[in-house]
Amino acid sequence: MVRERLSCARARGPFPVRDGGHDVAKEYHISEPRINDRIRVPEVRLVGPNGEQVGIVRIEQALQLAQESDLDLVEVAPLARPPVCKLMDFGKYKYEADMKAREARRNQANTVLKEIRLRLKIDPHDYATKKGHVERFLKQGDKVKVMIMFRGREQSRPQMGNRLLERMAADVAEFGYVESMPKQDGRNMIMVIGPHKKKAEAKAEQRRKHTDDGDLPDGGGDFEAVVEQFDVAQVTEDASPQDVTAQA
Repeated sequence: MVRERLSCARARGPFPVRDGGHDVAKEYHISEPRINDRIRVPEVRLVGPNGEQVGIVRIEQALQLAQESDLDLVEVAPLARPPVCKLMDFGKYKYEADMKAREARRNQANTVLKEIRLRLKIDPHDYATKKGHVERFLKQGDKVKVMIMFRGREQSRPQMGNRLLERMAADVAEFGYVESMPKQDGRNMIMVIGPHKKKAEAKAEQRRKHTDDGDLPDGGGDFEAVVEQFDVAQVTEDASPQDVTAQA
């Protein structure tokens, strides 16, 4: 009997709510703000298209003002009493919000681990080339794992590998610091150098050098400004770090 009731509840979907002796299924969805005719309240606190306070008005009057201004009535603070609505071009707002989200994804700081391999008897020219790679990676805000590979009898002289790694760390000290001291790992010796600049800072600086200033059109933050003014919580999504090993 209990199993049959559970099966019926799953079939109906949302949990039923008793309303006047009848089972009424109510669903709660987190979606975009309500606009225009979807706003079902008797009165609202209206904010003009330029942020001016119009005051508390009937919903019919607010909809009429939106229609006369060729704008949308957008509910920006539904938890306020009465709810706060703003006159705006909702299509333009959605476009600008998408552009800001795309820019945020571009600016997300992923943890990247680059790798540089050296030989114990490295040529001066090759060493300069490898050092240049390490400096470039550190300028981009990436960590660098410097690895020395020992061959044959070289394994009996780990102090030479330690001196080579210390030399590399000293040569790139302007751009990074030793995060993990040199340590022996089988036939290899490894040291990790971390950048002085954070990934996001390095990407922002690089973009300033190669592109012009690309600010969003005016009015891109109107919606967020009104939401913040009436203490509505905003949720931002953090990208999880990724470890990528790239061999130079």
